[in-house]
Amino acid sequence: MDLESLGGLTMHIIISKLAPQDAASVACVSKRFRNWASDDLLWSRFCADDLDLSSPLDPLDNPMPSFKASYQTWRECFNLYPWPLVTRVKRCWGGLRDWLAINFPEVSSTLRKGASEEEIQELEKSLKVKLPLPTRVLYRFCDGQELTSEEFSGSAPGNLLGLIGGYSFYDHLVNVSLLPLHQMIIETKEIIRHLGFGKRSKYVVVAASCGYDEKIFFLNCSNGQLYVGTRNLSTDGEMLPCVPNVLISSVHDVKGSQQQDAMLLWLEEHGRRLQNGMIKVRKEGKVRSISLFPEEPSICSLAVTNGVKVRASSVFVPEFSNLQDDSEKFLFAYSIRMSLSPEGCKMNGMTFSSCQLYWRRWIIRCNNRIVDDVNGEAVIGKFPLLQPGEEFVYESCTAQSSSPGSIEGAFTFVPGRLADPKGSAFEAEVARFPLLVPEYIF
Repeated sequence: MDLESLGGLTMHIIISKLAPQDAASVACVSKRFRNWASDDLLWSRFCADDLDLSSPLDPLDNPMPSFKASYQTWRECFNLYPWPLVTRVKRCWGGLRDWLAINFPEVSSTLRKGASEEEIQELEKSLKVKLPLPTRVLYRFCDGQELTSEEFSGSAPGNLLGLIGGYSFYDHLVNVSLLPLHQMIIETKEIIRHLGFGKRSKYVVVAASCGYDEKIFFLNCSNGQLYVGTRNLSTDGEMLPCVPNVLISSVHDVKGSQQQDAMLLWLEEHGRRLQNGMIKVRKEGKVRSISLFPEEPSICSLAVTNGVKVRASSVFVPEFSNLQDDSEKFLFAYSIRMSLSPEGCKMNGMTFSSCQLYWRRWIIRCNNRIVDDVNGEAVIGKFPLLQPGEEFVYESCTAQSSSPGSIEGAFTFVPGRLADPKGSAFEAEVARFPLLVPEYIF
């Protein structure tokens, strides 16, 4: 059958079933085929499917004259890399940017434009490393975060703007940001020298928290694994892997079937947690930040007793963990949020406008064995008074010899106030929540 006799509409349907590279090949058959294969409606679909583009743009968001020109420019710009890896990284960053635009635009504005091949090569030459392919593509799309020194350290007034986020308990504050290439060079040289890793080290510092002495993430450029320092980092170089090793593959193989290093897997998982509501933006006072304390079951517990709602969850704290200490190897921070329902405290058919905590009990387990049973007055030295529309939040920490573990317990409240009780004391349940070293460490 002479395909050219089928007509434009039929050929458009046929060509639309092809992959973009096949459609481009069809254009070489004849002038009529070139016209059919150049239909911009066809290339708009290719741009939408591969690059999630709704308008013709180049990789720097500059407008292009057509979707076909846009698609061609993207392919030429990333011709050094496997196209499936490029489209995967595009989806990863697109998901993160979309979430930030809606939930935390202040962080979105800190994301830098993509780095050039020349800038990546400058880092590799300076640090004598070869970045894994996925990390190279990640930085081609976004060269980390642009933060002032005050914003990075958390000393600037306003929100904490780390893309990865963090947590706080007592006087320990963590908020992790993604470093741009130029800062990676400076900080890698300084930190590697300080740790004594040697001039041939394959580690580069890719993310860090306040002042670098709190929490540091290293990418091993040889095997593609991401590591985070423990309490013994400065003395023994002790680190923990952040991603399951079994998932890392073809980190330097352009012809590999699925290139994925820990950086790509880590950022994809972070995006999933943000998008499914597992972690969210929290506001403490006037300061907003991405909190790593889980917000959804099954790693966040919720219980309501007589109108008192208690939400509890924990996060692993690698930078304070000590793998050489058999009794307190892993440290966990936990967050407790308690509030009173709009209807107030309800007991025995009576309603009270407030209630006040005066006692707590914790049952702490490690591998399903009770290792601590804590009873005591107050929480972190406070006796919170709960009233409708207000929430009391506090954070604390506990150490475990192994993982998994758990905490559960109860807070004892009195209706009214401790100085003026209106009824009998009651226990508000704190449902069990896990203490777990996760597969992905943030």
